[in-house]
Amino acid sequence: MSEEKSLKEKVAMSDKWIRLVYMVLFVVVAWVLKFVVWIIAGVQFIYGLLTGKPLKNLIGFGESLSKYIYQIMMFLMYATEEKPFPFAAWPESGPCCKEKTAKKS
Repeated sequence: MSEEKSLKEKVAMSDKWIRLVYMVLFVVVAWVLKFVVWIIAGVQFIYGLLTGKPLKNLIGFGESLSKYIYQIMMFLMYATEEKPFPFAAWPESGPCCKEKTAKKS
């Protein structure tokens, strides 16, 4: 009987339901970002086809966007309790991206 009570208490905990709301929100954000990734990839492809090189600004944005998507997935999979942007800072592109774009210039 005590196990049932503890299960009822666990189900009634409001922080779990609040997390569910955040999870639904971030699933929707991730779904929208799927289309943003396709648009960025298409623009990069067309620009690269016409000029022979990618857009430097989109490389950095693409890297920070992929880090953001990774943060969303980590939150959804319970790997972290830290909520992604807008509840945390937007991820920056790292030095590896800056080195790659500098070498291509």
